[in-house]
Amino acid sequence: MENKAINTEILNDLIQINNDRVLGYEKALSELSDADSDLRSLFSEMIRQSKQHKAALTQEVQVLGSDAETSGTTTSGKIYRAWMDVKAIFTGHDPETVLNNCEFGEDAAQKAYKMAIDTEGLSANLKSIISTQKADLYNSHNQIKALRDQVSS
Repeated sequence: MENKAINTEILNDLIQINNDRVLGYEKALSELSDADSDLRSLFSEMIRQSKQHKAALTQEVQVLGSDAETSGTTTSGKIYRAWMDVKAIFTGHDPETVLNNCEFGEDAAQKAYKMAIDTEGLSANLKSIISTQKADLYNSHNQIKALRDQVSS
């Protein structure tokens, strides 16, 4: 049986995680040198991706007749615990450290999205939307990991 409150809470948690992800990549951008143009481009794409995910999630919250928590970062909710350490990790000055931290953040996003998908009472429609976003984020994770592996070798 679907539960509107659970669906809304999950969506709002994922909205906040995407807000945190945007802030994390903005922080990572600020840590890069001008020579890191490839990373600048990638991180800008990650920001765009999270904003797109946030918009889709926000629309679904509104369909449920609730207000989306669109402006803040994570403060509550079950999924928050999977993301708690991420805000602090987007620090470092060399590309390898930045990429290591970004990969950690992407791992946490994967875990949070998996927890959302596994939540009992989540509607089939939302499970589909969240699964698609999780796959999109997994591709981002793999890009970050590949670049990290290149830099560290």
